[in-house]
Amino acid sequence: MTRSIDISVGDVSDAYSGAVGTLWEMVMGEEIHIGGPLATTELATMAGIENDSLVLDICSALGGPACQLARDFGCRVTGIDATPAMVEEATRRASAAGLDERVTFRLGNALDLPFRRSSFDIVWGQDAWCYVTDKERLIREAGRVIKPGGTLAFTDWILNDGISDEELAPLLGFMLFPNLETRAGYTRLLEENGWEVTADLDMSRDFSLQLTRYLAMIREELRPEIIRRFGGEFYEAVEEGIACWEKASREGKVGRGLWVAKKTA
Repeated sequence: MTRSIDISVGDVSDAYSGAVGTLWEMVMGEEIHIGGPLATTELATMAGIENDSLVLDICSALGGPACQLARDFGCRVTGIDATPAMVEEATRRASAAGLDERVTFRLGNALDLPFRRSSFDIVWGQDAWCYVTDKERLIREAGRVIKPGGTLAFTDWILNDGISDEELAPLLGFMLFPNLETRAGYTRLLEENGWEVTADLDMSRDFSLQLTRYLAMIREELRPEIIRRFGGEFYEAVEEGIACWEKASREGKVGRGLWVAKKTA
C-alpha cells in the first residue's frame, strides 16, 4: 500500500457537492474521467459488455459513463456513489435521457456495497478508486458482488517511482486522494484476491498529455468562468494544483493504469 494522508469519504463528498464537482465537469465533461466517452467505449469493449450484462459502476459520480453504457451497449447499470448531490443529479440526468429503466443510482460506500453476493456480471470504475481509502477491501467487495466468471474493468490514477513524501503530499491533498496505488500494487491485489488479470496497461503517457491539455484549458478559456463563479483565490489554487500534477506526470512520477480481470471460481 502506498503512502497516505488523512482524507475521509466525507471530505470527498463535501467537496463534490460544491465547487469541486462543478470544476471537474467543466474540465473533463460529464463523465469526469480521462479520455471521456471514447475511453468508456474502449474499456467497455475490452470488458465484453453486452445487452444482457448487469453492470455495477462503483463511484459513479454524475452518471455519464453509466448512461453511455446503457445507451450504447444496451446493458443495465447500477451506479453507487457516496455523495448525495451526485446521486441526485445522476438520477435526474438519467431520467431526462429516458434511461430510467436501464440505469439506477444508489447512495452508498464502496467499502460496504449494499448488494447481495453474485449480483452483477461486470464491476466497473473509471478514475475514481483513487478516492477510496482501502483499495484491497474495495477489490474484495467487488469480488463478493460479482458472479463467478464475471469481469472487473477499471482505470485509476496511480503512483509511479521516484516521488518523495514532500512532492506526494500536496498532490494527494489537492485532489483529495487518501492514497494512490501503484500499477504493480493493483495487479498484486487483484491476483491475491481471486482475480485472473487479462489486461494490465500503463496509460501514463496519455495521462500526461491530457493533464497538459487540462492545464492549458484552465489558463485560457476556462479562467474567466472559474473566477466569475468561484473567485480568484479558488482559481489560483486550481491552477497551482493542476500544474503540480502536470509536472509530476511529465516526470513520470504519477500516471494512470487500466485493468481487466476475471473472477475465478
